[in-house]
Amino acid sequence: MMRLRIEHATGFRYPGDVGASYNEARMLPGSTDAQFVLSSQLEIDPSTSVNYYTDYFGTRVAAFDVLAGHSALDITARSLVEVRPRPVEFPDIGWDRLERESARAIETVEMLGQSGRTEPHPEVAEIAHSIAGQHDNPGRAALAIATAIGDAVEYMPGITGVHSTGAEAWVERKGVCQDITHITLGALREVGIPARYVSGYLHPSIHPEVGVGVTGESHAWVEWFTGDWEGFDPTNRVEIGDRHVLVGRGRDYNDVPPLRGVYAGPYKSDLHVQVTITREA
Repeated sequence: MMRLRIEHATGFRYPGDVGASYNEARMLPGSTDAQFVLSSQLEIDPSTSVNYYTDYFGTRVAAFDVLAGHSALDITARSLVEVRPRPVEFPDIGWDRLERESARAIETVEMLGQSGRTEPHPEVAEIAHSIAGQHDNPGRAALAIATAIGDAVEYMPGITGVHSTGAEAWVERKGVCQDITHITLGALREVGIPARYVSGYLHPSIHPEVGVGVTGESHAWVEWFTGDWEGFDPTNRVEIGDRHVLVGRGRDYNDVPPLRGVYAGPYKSDLHVQVTITREA
């Protein structure tokens, strides 16, 4: 088990005053069976009231409006979380039973359909079917598919953008964790395995030093359903460990952006982001 302190500072700058902005932040982790939130808070400048709620997919959301004129908006989320590893398990289930069980619940049915972000490239679909055909256990097939996608796509920032699709990233064979996750989701769903997008944080050091803050960033990985929900990080080709802090889940990135908003004004906004992660114990 690891105790991690996360500070996620983000926001917008404008070249002049904007009249009002309306925002949603998904930056605060929640407690699950694998992580326990010891503390979490959100600071907003300019100061305003915040409405907290849990969205349809179970993610904590902070909704807030800034109605006075402002030239900058700063949001800082601070959390202290205890996290334990979540090794992949392989329930005793076959493909026919998975199909029946997946159809019984909305949470799995909704994670079977493709979105514009996850629709697989034909080559990805072919890879997924080829691997699935080699396994009687869907869980082992899911792990093999996720690993193969991670092996095939090089992590490289700057090649894709926040609106890129998994199919576009596959053509380049390069992208960031968001892209690799979208490709993996498309591959898993292609062969009938419900799969969902997970957003959160990852401490970048394999053996973090206690008390030393390091620069981090938002991270993404997948969870698939093969009798139970299992998680895997295809970007790093590792199981979900005590360096992974879960914030939200959804069908793809569109359901879990850290910050989303609109504003009234003629100016173009400039987004800034800084994440610091410190191992406390």
